[in-house]
Amino acid sequence: MSAQYFAQLDQNDFVINVHCVTQEFLEANPDRYPGVWVETFFDTDGKTYAGIGFIYDFDTQDFTPPPKIEPIDEP
Repeated sequence: MSAQYFAQLDQNDFVINVHCVTQEFLEANPDRYPGVWVETFFDTDGKTYAGIGFIYDFDTQDFTPPPKIEPIDEP
């Protein structure tokens, strides 16, 4: 079996972890992988690979990157 990539979501659908693991292992170890985990993909056209801080949208089944914070110029 090849490894898969899964993103763990918090209660607000923010990604808090990304792990490389098979779905079978993830499902067989709920104590080690608690909560909601969603598969993410590297090479999928039109989909975004998850990273910590990204937000998952269940309707589009895609991840949105966090907004970029522009540095503030100090006087």
